Amino acid sequence: MTTGAITPKLASLAWPLVAGNLLQTFYNLADMFWVGRVGPNAVAAVSLMFPTAWMFVSVAMGLTAAAVALVSQHVGAGDDRKADNVVAQTTMLTVAVALVLSTFGYAFRHPLLSLVGAEGQVYAYSLQYVEVLFVSIPFTFLFFVFRAVLRGAGDTRTAMWLMVLSAGANVVLDPFLILGYGPFPEWGVRGAAIATLLSRVVAAAIGVAILVKGDWGVRLRLEDLRPDWPVLKRLVDVGYPGTIDGLARSFAAVAMAALVARFGPIPTAAYGVGLRLMSVSWTVSGAVGQATATGVGQNLGAGTPDRAAAVTWKGTAGTMAVLFGVGALLFAFPDEAMRVFIADRAVVAAGVTFLRIIAPFLAFFGGLMVVQGGFRGAGDTRTAMVLSFLSRWVLRIPAAVVLAYGWTLPVAGVSLAGLGWGVDGLWWAWSFSAAGSFVLGAAWFSLGRWREGVVETERAATPGD
Repeated sequence: MTTGAITPKLASLAWPLVAGNLLQTFYNLADMFWVGRVGPNAVAAVSLMFPTAWMFVSVAMGLTAAAVALVSQHVGAGDDRKADNVVAQTTMLTVAVALVLSTFGYAFRHPLLSLVGAEGQVYAYSLQYVEVLFVSIPFTFLFFVFRAVLRGAGDTRTAMWLMVLSAGANVVLDPFLILGYGPFPEWGVRGAAIATLLSRVVAAAIGVAILVKGDWGVRLRLEDLRPDWPVLKRLVDVGYPGTIDGLARSFAAVAMAALVARFGPIPTAAYGVGLRLMSVSWTVSGAVGQATATGVGQNLGAGTPDRAAAVTWKGTAGTMAVLFGVGALLFAFPDEAMRVFIADRAVVAAGVTFLRIIAPFLAFFGGLMVVQGGFRGAGDTRTAMVLSFLSRWVLRIPAAVVLAYGWTLPVAGVSLAGLGWGVDGLWWAWSFSAAGSFVLGAAWFSLGRWREGVVETERAATPGD
């Protein structure tokens, strides 16, 4: 990413990431399809555990963001040996954190399920699922590290093929372990979790073997598997904002769902379907944002910050152009888009309104994610975190409350009750916050304060290096 035309190289990095995201979505849908054959309580249990699992995965998101920033900048600087050391330190730190989280989650699984509201048969199914889920955390985290360090080195295809293997194994195992086909026991919800565990074990083992062999840009050297405290500290410093960012997004999603739920089951169902359709924007923009992080990191390491900025702006422009097209299709054919998922007339009608409000703003959701990728590639994960907080907790949630329900200001008793637009106010809050946070994020990036990168900071702190 440090030489040649930017756009084709960025596209080459991004398309395997898009494919990987789609495979992950397909794997989740397959899980839900087979669990649905067990019964509605089983579906409720797996659905309830998804945000719970996301809170734990958020920790890995921070570590992988730090790994991409450091590895890409060392690779861009031509210092592959330091990049290899970052791989080893990231692996050690990730395994240690994963074991702590796994042990903690398993030890407190009963109060955790009560806290999220699981009851009766849903509680029993949730317990079956989450007990295996906590065992799988170290292997899941290792797979994330494998994907992150290869992405930092500029290789997104190897991780994609391993994702194909992992997701494929999961999809094949699901019906056998959930419903007991052939000689296999009928494990139900626990079978879905065991299928995930087995596929993650295979993916993690192959990923570690690939890194040890070292033919894909970076290498896991066994002699580096001892604590390098300055590097570990740098990983934590760069990574913890990504973890907080993920947690903030998770809690914001729960808060928004709670606001929608107050309007009843029809808007809630329309919201759920609408989110699936919006996931198109997240699949594309998330992948381009990850590719942008690699490009920015490598160019900062190579001492070409202007090219790093160009990577971000080209990635942002291309993503927004695609998503404007997707938004136009959803705006033009909202009824047809909703009916792909559900036939209920009332839900479809509510979904049409949702899409007509949200669709014109899809590009702003995606543009912000790419700009955040630029900040993360520079190692400026704090700014990326702040932008997430700004988008969700400063702009979206307060606006949703005011626009949907109305409000009375404590100052002079000013009433905003006339702004109580009902559930449509929630959709407009999403749209306004997307546009506003993108404008602020793009303006912040244009200031250029991210140009120093984390490798230069590290060298400044250790003059004898």
